[in-house]
Amino acid sequence: MSNKQILQPAGWTQPRGYANGVAASGRQVFVAGQIGWNERCEFDSDDFIAQVRQALLNIRAVLAEAGAAPEHIVRMTWYLIDKREYIARGREVGQAYREVLGRDYGIAMSAVQVSALMEDRAKVEIEVTAVVPDAAV
Repeated sequence: MSNKQILQPAGWTQPRGYANGVAASGRQVFVAGQIGWNERCEFDSDDFIAQVRQALLNIRAVLAEAGAAPEHIVRMTWYLIDKREYIARGREVGQAYREVLGRDYGIAMSAVQVSALMEDRAKVEIEVTAVVPDAAV
């Protein structure tokens, strides 16, 4: 049973890969921005897709600490150093997303290009909010 309701106004074109809005009930879990380094705070790669995959794995690990899972994510914000690379490699981004988080796109998402991230080697930072159903806690 899902605790999420996708908010799709009548007559609006269905977005691809995200939801216009989500309503949810339960315990809120806030995951700080995660970048593409491993659990030792070391980068294994400077490749954009490798960093996306690692940031998503980091998100999944933090969610698990709260008894949450990817299907509980209701909001996701991507901070990108280069929006053109994100767009050009969209299929690869989608593949990494599906491999790590599954096929749930009922998430209110935003993506913004920034001039820099706090870690110089970071190419992406992703933060999420999840809502765990009360019965799952």
